[in-house]
Amino acid sequence: MRSKDVSTKRTSQSTDFDAVVVGAGFSGLYILHRLRETGLSVRVYEAGDDIGGTWYWNRYPGARCDIEGIYYNYTFSEELLHEWTWSSRYADQLEILRYLNYVADKFDLRCDIQLGTKIIAANYDDQTHRWNIQTSNGTQVSAKYFITAVGCLSVPNMPKFKGLDTFQGEMYHTGRWPHEKVSFAGKRVGVIGTSSTGIQCIPIIAQEAEHLTVFQRTPQYISPAKNYSYDTEFIRETVENYQEIKERMRDSMHGVPFHARDQSALQDSPEVRQLVYEAAWEDGRLLSMLYSYNDLLVNAKANETITEFFRCKIRQIVRDPEVAKKLMPSFYYATKRPVIDNHYFETFNRDNVSLVDVRSAPIEEITSTGIRTVEAMYDLDMIVCATGFDAMTGPLFKMDIRGKSGISLKEKWEEGARLRTYLGIAVADFPNLFMITGPQSPSVLGNMLVSIEQHVEWISDCIEYLRSNGIEALEATVEAEEGWSKHCQEIADSTLVTKTDSWYMGANIVGKPRGFLAYLGGVGNYRQICDRVAAKDYEGFSMIPTYNEEKMLN
Repeated sequence: MRSKDVSTKRTSQSTDFDAVVVGAGFSGLYILHRLRETGLSVRVYEAGDDIGGTWYWNRYPGARCDIEGIYYNYTFSEELLHEWTWSSRYADQLEILRYLNYVADKFDLRCDIQLGTKIIAANYDDQTHRWNIQTSNGTQVSAKYFITAVGCLSVPNMPKFKGLDTFQGEMYHTGRWPHEKVSFAGKRVGVIGTSSTGIQCIPIIAQEAEHLTVFQRTPQYISPAKNYSYDTEFIRETVENYQEIKERMRDSMHGVPFHARDQSALQDSPEVRQLVYEAAWEDGRLLSMLYSYNDLLVNAKANETITEFFRCKIRQIVRDPEVAKKLMPSFYYATKRPVIDNHYFETFNRDNVSLVDVRSAPIEEITSTGIRTVEAMYDLDMIVCATGFDAMTGPLFKMDIRGKSGISLKEKWEEGARLRTYLGIAVADFPNLFMITGPQSPSVLGNMLVSIEQHVEWISDCIEYLRSNGIEALEATVEAEEGWSKHCQEIADSTLVTKTDSWYMGANIVGKPRGFLAYLGGVGNYRQICDRVAAKDYEGFSMIPTYNEEKMLN
């Protein structure tokens, strides 16, 4: 049995906590467990009616992780690793949600989670050095530490087309999919968007719909996932060697135990290069294509060799030359997150599937009966918006977070201001605010679980340091924040990623300031930087001693 009443029975009368956490996905569950083990009182607030975060909300057809299951799980518990077995290479939404529920039950986490509750506002009190927090149900609570575990992709980006509210058929967003089954049978369905969510759901919808019309603005580089069921012997060997695998993941570029070939794409002959790319295509891992050579993200000429490989593949797979041409991307490969698929390109060989290029023929309006572009009217029974998310900063802006002297986090980062954080974890003028996989951390650039565990462990160790040393509050210095943000941008600018408009750059949200939103230096390098900061007594942070020590010093 899981319900709001059960989940809050132990702490329902409390209003003051050592820590308040926002979100009960992978990040929120682990930070709750970690802090509670050190004796802190913790309350987690979750907007959904159950735990799971991203994997609770994203239930659209075909929803599946793009990181292999054996690497996309917690590693902090040896017992948990031995108890849980993934069924296939790429776990689907339901299996990942079952895993999270298993973890919550195993570690008795539900009792400190309040479901169906949003955090509306959080204000730092300069006098008490505590966060005063307001919930959607009107409750006021306070905490010494305010920790956001809101996820990087949790605020759906609904399109703002004229007439959106006039459509008389069914309309869904992939990021807020219904819990009950949605039937496409006998229906004319339109899917707007061909990001990773659109690419996952389009082949599934096409199998059932009477007709599917795909409204594509930007074609994507897509390679096959090559999914398969795990066998018991493989799982056994993996678990037995997981300590070594874990270390390789932690020291890697993207949180997986693999690395790029130490060679430029331009050093191989075209014939050899073709064989290398073919092998990566058949391998089926998210990063296999990118790891074919070590200069694909920094050398435009090298990148062109892999973009041409993709174009050739599309020509081979898609029978209609005009459709194939529309499906060919023109931006640098991997400057948007690579996508792996389940027969996406093959879907456009079906007689019941049409492709509309809305870059050349933009959507003019949504009508009561469908979608009108500047060139044609498309009558539809259902519209699926696979239009992505307001990434990284969007989830934080859903709350009115105010630091010292009432300064607003949204005002600090928006209205043309440059994004500034320290390590993607902390922000100057916001004491005792910790962001798990916040902006300017590696997060979305690879295996989120590796970044989540690193952040949770660093934050909990930092809090233990503060408690052990009588520190009332800790905040990033302006100098450290400026230095880190400059470092993040310099690394991004040294690659091809800033040459492409993407949600990495905030380009999918109208009016959002442009700037690369993550740290591109790799999870292994990032871990070393964070460890050095901690080893130097949290260099780059200023600290306020406890009240009694402060009074004695004065």
